[in-house]
Amino acid sequence: MNDPLRLVFVCTGNICRSPMAEGYARAYGARRGWLIEARSGGVLGLIDKPADPLAIRVMNEIDIDIEGHRSGGVDEEMMQWAKYVLVMELHHASKLRDRFPHHEDKILVLANFGGMMEVSDPIGGWRWRFRRCRADIIKCVEGFLDGLPPPASI
Repeated sequence: MNDPLRLVFVCTGNICRSPMAEGYARAYGARRGWLIEARSGGVLGLIDKPADPLAIRVMNEIDIDIEGHRSGGVDEEMMQWAKYVLVMELHHASKLRDRFPHHEDKILVLANFGGMMEVSDPIGGWRWRFRRCRADIIKCVEGFLDGLPPPASI
């Protein structure tokens, strides 16, 4: 039996982008028949905050439920658990590499897999900004996962 692909998504507060990416990665993996486990965290250290209401709404539009999400930070256990840590912005990568230098090889900028420099933060914006962010996340998550070798059959 295959081990799951373990992914951690990181943004600033862990209430918009990273929970959206976490939810989408699970759903996309399930559609492809891949066993994906995903978690998310933020570099700001917000603890136990719900996902932004607009993030929840735009993910519900594509039948992905992130309503139960609660924010958290990134710790050593999470870094050890992950095969890949996918960040939304370059400064997130820098913060994680400073805190966890022994895990630097698994820290990647998610946006690069969609031909972008970063996935812009929609916080405080209108619903269209959250939809644009969702579209960027979908493009990047699919670009990342589609670039991996397919998991062997069980």
